[in-house]
Amino acid sequence: MNVTVLLQQFVNGISLGSLYGLVAIGYTMVYGVIRLINFAHGDIMMVGMYFAWFGIISLFLPWWAAFLLSMIATAFVGVIIDRVAYKPLRNASRISALITAIGVSFFLENLFLVVFGGVPKAFPVPSIFGGALNIHGVIFPNIAIYTPIIAMIFLGLLLLLLHKTKYGMAMRALSFDIPTVRLMGVNVDMVISLVFMIGSFLAALGGVFWAMRYPAINPLIGIMPGLKAFAAAVLGGIGSVTGAAIGGFIIGISEIFVVALFPSLAGYKDAFAFLFLIFVLLFKPTGIMGEDLERGRF
Repeated sequence: MNVTVLLQQFVNGISLGSLYGLVAIGYTMVYGVIRLINFAHGDIMMVGMYFAWFGIISLFLPWWAAFLLSMIATAFVGVIIDRVAYKPLRNASRISALITAIGVSFFLENLFLVVFGGVPKAFPVPSIFGGALNIHGVIFPNIAIYTPIIAMIFLGLLLLLLHKTKYGMAMRALSFDIPTVRLMGVNVDMVISLVFMIGSFLAALGGVFWAMRYPAINPLIGIMPGLKAFAAAVLGGIGSVTGAAIGGFIIGISEIFVVALFPSLAGYKDAFAFLFLIFVLLFKPTGIMGEDLERGRF
């Protein structure tokens, strides 16, 4: 593998990893606050794709308006899921909440199968994301340029929210002791809803870019990227936003390089991502940011 090919695979890996990171942030925030592995999060990503597709194809909205509307609508879907499915189980056992999350996942998949059918829909790719730059033989698709830039911008905004605002302070406090925070007069349910809103917003953002990268969507499309994003959150140290982003980049880059280095094993690329996760956790069970996780969440 020469330097040009190496750089090309790195560009592709950064782009893919930033998508995993965006979705992984939702997993890690929800777990960090209420200790729930929200297995419906990959399907929330799928919901964002369909909202954007519906806005462009059926409502004839400009792509930017459809994308923005999709992210806002998906954020409220996340809040509704929390209020309807998870809030009644705040004091229940973790296994009850986990089973509920799996049930929500199946509900969303089957709801969209009934409404939109199982035939994949062609996702329109705006021309601004469709071109590519050729720099000394290395192809930079526009989508691969925009994806990590936008992911980094939203990650930075999220970190500012978490560390520079009272809502962020409340989220971090909830991750340590919910009953005590409630006694201090904080509206705990509102803050938890805000966590679901932010996580779902970012999942929709990741979903829109995923749909432009692989422009054929179906109601089951969120399963595998959702699982890999969960693996990224665990790898980075679940409960850490920065760790989730780092884990996403590691999973994305390693997946691309496995396919490039061992093309005959390309069919097993999904398995390699989880094998890599297991290998890392054998040596660092708390994930990459696990040490910091003991001192502070997010």
